[in-house]
Amino acid sequence: MTAHALPLSRTRHLSGAADGGRWEMALRPPAPALRAFVADDYCGYRERSLGVSRRRELPVPFVPLIIEFAPPIRVYGYGQDRRFDTHRGGFAAGLAGQYTLCEHDGFQHGLQVNLTPIGAHLVFGIPMHELSGRAHALADLLPPRHRHLLHRLPELDGWDERFDLVDAVLLDCVREARADTRVVSWAVRRIEESGGTVDMASLCRQTGYSRRHVIALFHRQVGLPPKLLARIVRFDGLVRHLRAGGRGTWAGLALEFGYSDQAHLAHEVKEFSGVTPRQLQPLVTDIATLLA
Repeated sequence: MTAHALPLSRTRHLSGAADGGRWEMALRPPAPALRAFVADDYCGYRERSLGVSRRRELPVPFVPLIIEFAPPIRVYGYGQDRRFDTHRGGFAAGLAGQYTLCEHDGFQHGLQVNLTPIGAHLVFGIPMHELSGRAHALADLLPPRHRHLLHRLPELDGWDERFDLVDAVLLDCVREARADTRVVSWAVRRIEESGGTVDMASLCRQTGYSRRHVIALFHRQVGLPPKLLARIVRFDGLVRHLRAGGRGTWAGLALEFGYSDQAHLAHEVKEFSGVTPRQLQPLVTDIATLLA
């Protein structure tokens, strides 16, 4: 009898403790054919805390898709802390230029997929401006043929099987999509490659279309105009720098990330996060922010 080695899992497992609670994560890259449509690794998570846990989610240049295995978390309206919604089974949050608060009662368990805006447009098949600045229930967004995903994922035995199913569903959605996204995909890449500092007039000219037409395409396929997306990309670059332990004076960081000066950086941070730069730093370097 010939022995065959089992393929090594690409899934990484992390765990730790914080503030008396515990967290676990499972991370795996999406299928290669999905790399243009999924911004980060898939993330399976489980977290227990000693009581109510509230986190400030900052603007990001992707669309978080959250499939919840536990009681649904509370998602507050963008930029405020009074009204919230819950979405049993999970939700997707469109791009926005404001923070949102998310809250649970001591336990959360689920799977997160960060879709690129174009990826979300292809998967959901809707104009992305309908999703901007709000969270929508996945039960209403997924194509009917794939709504079983919300019930099937919690039933599977492990993260490898769950990630395989997510790969299969997303690949089918992307392959069945009929939208022509070439112009916006190119423009989004230019914005990302420049760290959000590309000149908008030049960007529009290079597409071969008018500024008005480019904005209309972004409205449909991204959900935000290109200038606001660029500002969010720049802000996200700053946040990722701080989260990774990057240092520097605020004046130096303003120069590094393409702000006109320190005051400009402080204004953007306040607008997007609701806090000052000094308050932002400990907020984004907390390991717990990786779980939301």
